[in-house]
Amino acid sequence: MEFNFIQHTATGKRFEDRITVTRSRSIGLPTQFFVDNKIDSYKYATLYYDKEKQAIGIVFVNDESTPGKIAITRNNQGYGGHVLATSFFKANRINTKKYAGRYDYEKKSLRELGIETDGEMYIIKLIEKEAANEA
Repeated sequence: MEFNFIQHTATGKRFEDRITVTRSRSIGLPTQFFVDNKIDSYKYATLYYDKEKQAIGIVFVNDESTPGKIAITRNNQGYGGHVLATSFFKANRINTKKYAGRYDYEKKSLRELGIETDGEMYIIKLIEKEAANEA
């Protein structure tokens, strides 16, 4: 046999793996991102902000005693989840109406970023919607 075809049956499913900043001050974690990064094994997210680089860092944790942890809300139908980050966006004066959208992310080890613990940070760099439309 020359081919080894497998029928595609996952119609109607989205395969988005970019992190979303929503207008309603949440961080969306789509299904594919959840699966690829095993987010289902975590209960919480902690958020970081680099004002100078306009970058958001997300670290997923299970430790109940982690300061500033925010529960990951899962979709009832198994379609990823989100982190309700209203206080984070307000405290850092980030206008989510300007920055709402899907973002590619980069993953870095916490130790590489100077945080002396094991784990990884998912980093997105915010882009104003108007600026994104001009590019």
